[in-house]
Amino acid sequence: MAKFELDIIEENDHFIAINKPAGLLSIPDREGKEINLKHILREKYGNIFVVHRLDRDTSGVIIFAKDEEAHQFLSIAFEDRTVEKFYQGIVTGTLPASKGTIDQPIAENMAKRGEMLIHKRGKQSITDYEVEEAFGKFTLVRYQIHTGRTHQIRVHMQFLGNPLACDPLYGDGKPVLISSIKKDYKLSKNELDERPILNRVALHAAELRFKSPNGTPYVLKAEMPKDMRALLQQLRKRVK
Repeated sequence: MAKFELDIIEENDHFIAINKPAGLLSIPDREGKEINLKHILREKYGNIFVVHRLDRDTSGVIIFAKDEEAHQFLSIAFEDRTVEKFYQGIVTGTLPASKGTIDQPIAENMAKRGEMLIHKRGKQSITDYEVEEAFGKFTLVRYQIHTGRTHQIRVHMQFLGNPLACDPLYGDGKPVLISSIKKDYKLSKNELDERPILNRVALHAAELRFKSPNGTPYVLKAEMPKDMRALLQQLRKRVK
């Protein structure tokens, strides 16, 4: 397996928290042939236990347990919603309100494998959102999710009418180009095609908060990756 540099946020005898890069699977997929975080950690630590997961394209904080006791504690904490989960996302357009709560049930789309939708037969799904910066064409939003459904933020933002930038399932999936932000943008001489500034679902797991069994508080934060920061930098220049 290729050498992979882990961005470790917190590590102790019981768990390890990683800032997962976008594009890397959290756990093996059905084929199991692709490099994934669980295998990388297994190679380094031997036994490792999956607590939760992030979508392939989502970057940010993910936690793995190192022993069965920690695995049980953390799994129950996630299930009981005592873990506070915060995300940041760049969505298309302007939100209808600067903050709010989306409480819409999410179910699997029986017609399209791997896709979710809002449906009354689904499980309760609750997302709080708050606008951090508005740029007109795009908006930076902070989320707290109180449930952990597959694609929850992505589905809820589609419901609001503001899908996440570059989302191929719930938005238009188009990469974000600087030329679409800067009117006077010109390709450099050695470029044949413009390279996208962002080319994946614009979602980042920014923070996890919880208390250990002995009451120690943990606040695990992951810095936003370069691609999302680069887009925000360009948007801020344009809005000034």
